[in-house]
Amino acid sequence: MSGPRILFVVDAGPGVGGGHVMRSLTLAQAMEAQGARFAFVGPPAMAEMLNAFAPDAVRIVADDTAAAVGREAFDAIVFDHYGLSEPDHRGMAGTAPALVIDDLADRPLGADVVLDAGPERKAEDYLGLAPESARLLLGPSFAPVRPEFAALRGPALAWRGEPVQRILIAMGLTDVDGITARIVERVRPRVQDIGLDVVLGAAAPSAPGLQKIARRDGRLLLHVDTPHMARLTAEADIGIGAPGSSTWERCTLGLPSVLVVLAENQRPAARAMAERGAALVVDLADARFEEDFDRALLRLLRDSAARRELAVRSAEICDGLGAGRTAEIFLRLIAARAG
Repeated sequence: MSGPRILFVVDAGPGVGGGHVMRSLTLAQAMEAQGARFAFVGPPAMAEMLNAFAPDAVRIVADDTAAAVGREAFDAIVFDHYGLSEPDHRGMAGTAPALVIDDLADRPLGADVVLDAGPERKAEDYLGLAPESARLLLGPSFAPVRPEFAALRGPALAWRGEPVQRILIAMGLTDVDGITARIVERVRPRVQDIGLDVVLGAAAPSAPGLQKIARRDGRLLLHVDTPHMARLTAEADIGIGAPGSSTWERCTLGLPSVLVVLAENQRPAARAMAERGAALVVDLADARFEEDFDRALLRLLRDSAARRELAVRSAEICDGLGAGRTAEIFLRLIAARAG
């Protein structure tokens, strides 16, 4: 007998990025490994990401998400979409078990399970927003991280603090407002023979310009829609990225990092990482951004003790096994309801 069919309702696009799709895909694959089946519902940008990272995944591209869900048969539903709240969740889920992936705690949620991986998140943040009966999965121990990251954790942590030879720049596959090129151009004059691995999506605004630079700068390697993110993270000595869902990938492998805050919803996680000594944080909105960024970068380039300390502190935050934990809890709930 086949396992439960789970719909993942996700958002994606130039304004919201691709993090919803990637973390939901990780969770979906963890559920599949435990016997479930899944399908995705979302906008065309979702389909583009699935084409690159999970070409065989079932997907329903829809402008009217609720109508599309209403045409599907499913046993449970997962929402990863900040534009949806309790009426949408209830209307689409009906009586089926519902899991909401969130990191805002800013609206009512119609969920049986709420997943919020923010390191600062507390149960009281969801008082009045989630049903009293909802199971809250809070903190990075539940963060959906692809299994290949946990597989490389031991070897990566063993040599953190070695001299810097490679820097990983990964500002998000959708490259909001061309931020990747801006960061690369800030870094290039400040490193000598250090290699730069730059990750971005095929439709990223920065891609054409960076491709031209890469042809004349041998230090720069572009990785477009790469399936090798875990290896790149493990092999890097310094990371530069936004404090979104990829933060937990970097933590799993203890990569000393500069986090560049790009949006309001990223500030709480970034603040928590800074307070725990797990990352250096700069904010794109600050008038002193460029000066702050240069200072953080130079510190990581020059201070091996700081890199080792950041590696230890960040690795303590996330072990990379959260997708399996979350999948097991939700699938048990589905089975209990079905029984």
